[in-house]
Amino acid sequence: MSWAIHSFSAAPPDSKAPSPADQNLQDANALLQAGILQQNNHDFAGADRTYRRVLELDPQSKFAWYNLGVIAHEDRRVADARADYDKALKIDPMFPSALFNEALLLESSDPDRAAELLKRVIAGHPKDATAHLHLGRIWAQKNRDDKAADEFRRAVKADPSLRSQVPEEFR
Repeated sequence: MSWAIHSFSAAPPDSKAPSPADQNLQDANALLQAGILQQNNHDFAGADRTYRRVLELDPQSKFAWYNLGVIAHEDRRVADARADYDKALKIDPMFPSALFNEALLLESSDPDRAAELLKRVIAGHPKDATAHLHLGRIWAQKNRDDKAADEFRRAVKADPSLRSQVPEEFR
């Protein structure tokens, strides 16, 4: 009696199996979706671990870096959040969510840098009402009332519900 060991492949014999790199990207994408579910279910520690596993498979996942930044941001770990947003922005310099969230972190401590980030958001998404609103706040804080009024006007035009968030003197 003899025994034979056969390897098993889930792919049909005529199809091409994904390359290891393609398989890593597929696995990373599945993990990213799992991490998003964990984050939505307030399992932040689990989501953090899952996103880090995504990055082991795909270090260029701007979404994993961004979501790690969101978790750090919510935990008030500002330096970690900025570092994670910066890593996402190194991958995609015009990633609007990372630009916007980093701008929020910097709005009071470094308004000039926050304004530059918000301008980049607006360059890619001219009707982003909240970016206009926050840029207007920065201009108002810097006593640039003409620029502030323009930004508040753009914010309200794009989203009239933001009118109540515009400072009274600019309504």
